[in-house]
Amino acid sequence: MTRIFDFIVAVVGLLLLLPGLLLVAALIRIVDGAPVFYRQVRVGRGGRPFRIWKFRTMGVDSERTGRAITVGRDPRITRTGVWLRRWKLDELPQLINVVVGEMGFVGPRPELPRFVDLYTEAQRRVLDLRPGITDPASIAYRSESDLLAGREDPEGYYIGMILPDKIRLSLEYGAKASLWRNVKVILATLGLLPPARV
Repeated sequence: MTRIFDFIVAVVGLLLLLPGLLLVAALIRIVDGAPVFYRQVRVGRGGRPFRIWKFRTMGVDSERTGRAITVGRDPRITRTGVWLRRWKLDELPQLINVVVGEMGFVGPRPELPRFVDLYTEAQRRVLDLRPGITDPASIAYRSESDLLAGREDPEGYYIGMILPDKIRLSLEYGAKASLWRNVKVILATLGLLPPARV
């Protein structure tokens, strides 16, 4: 039932948002140049790798010139990227991942392979869940980049503190997830429902 809901809403969403998506794509192309999209390998359900769709918000060679995570006012972020990230618009192309079944609307955010390699046996249970665009962990760590900016070793803090807590929250939610609860998570992500009501 959840998969059918995700598919229908993602298709309708893509159709309704198409003019806006084309406008954003044109803006990126004009202001920051090509490419418009960023396709990064993430780990999905069952440990299967897939390429996530995002609007590009960083320089073309950003992966080779900095950390795997974004920290505060990262200088690699492009002019349009600052605006897209603030409003989470860079995530909208992930509706494509939802349509093809690689992701759902609600589920643990898919991680980079290098971080998944560090999972304990217990933490790897999160790979039994279909990854999503948002979940309670995403809401709890909405300002993750700013949180990491104040750390001497941002990546170490992410691996040692934030990532385990995200996995814990995702597993707790996954154990009692339902279509109605997923709708509430989506509403909370959009700011239409207090996170405490999820």
